[in-house]
Amino acid sequence: MASNNEQRICINFCVKLGKTATETVVMLQQAFGDVALSRGRIFEWHKRFKEGQTRVEDDERSGRPSSSRTDNAREQISELLNRDRRITLRELSAESGLSFGTCQRIVTEDLAMKRVAAKFIPKLLNADQKKNRVTVCEDLKQSLADDHDLLSKIITGDETWVYGYDPETKFQSSQWKSPGSPRPKKARQSRSHVKVMLIVFFDISGIVHHEYIPKGQTVNQHVYKEVLINLRDAIRRKRPELWSSGDYYLHHDNAPAHTALTVRNYLAKNKVSVLPQPPYSPDLAPCDFYLFPKLKMVMKGQCYDDVDAIKQKT
Repeated sequence: MASNNEQRICINFCVKLGKTATETVVMLQQAFGDVALSRGRIFEWHKRFKEGQTRVEDDERSGRPSSSRTDNAREQISELLNRDRRITLRELSAESGLSFGTCQRIVTEDLAMKRVAAKFIPKLLNADQKKNRVTVCEDLKQSLADDHDLLSKIITGDETWVYGYDPETKFQSSQWKSPGSPRPKKARQSRSHVKVMLIVFFDISGIVHHEYIPKGQTVNQHVYKEVLINLRDAIRRKRPELWSSGDYYLHHDNAPAHTALTVRNYLAKNKVSVLPQPPYSPDLAPCDFYLFPKLKMVMKGQCYDDVDAIKQKT
């Protein structure tokens, strides 16, 4: 394929032969076919060569450089982003003086950043709570280093609602579609009023004890104490080695029923060691980040008519 410079050399040669601009157009179109310069460009270069120009390269363009993605521009955009993470691309463009497209390419390609929505969490921890969280995690890590069998001695538990109908997730309701078919729609649904509260305790070997709270009953300190009594009986039957040695740890969160004086006195009386749990840290509670999500995932989208059916499936 002929370059533009080669075609311009041919135009200069036609000028020297005394050819008119129209004749030059015909000759270049016959010689180069579809890749020939446009009629307007041929006329323009014919005029230049006729006026005495000898260069066939394009003139240097003044003004803004061909690329604005310089190191200074990247540093400027980075400083603006560090100052305000919610700033928009249009605001970046106005602040920096760069074009919208340049700002977009610097942010997405050079800085490898993307705009995401904030994740809702139950509570934002303050400085003291964060420090306590770190301290608890460091203590647990040191305890594990001192006793490599620590994980096999922990019995953890919590309570949760199990619903007769729990809407399935977006991922569960996804389906294949062809390019021409419309995106599937689904009406927003809510959980059913038929539900039961499950309390479950498990360890590294499996479920140790579980029971359901009767309808209308709340989990207060007295109810939870009765649950712990049933748990000790289950440990005696299902984990005789832990029962005989007494070398096991209870782990639960900081719910009021779990930290009530009655419950703490009962645990102290029976010499049950309790692992610390930082406040507002469900990601450190195995029931919240492991057991309950797996339990409920297979039940989402399914409909159970009564509490007995929920209990059987659970």
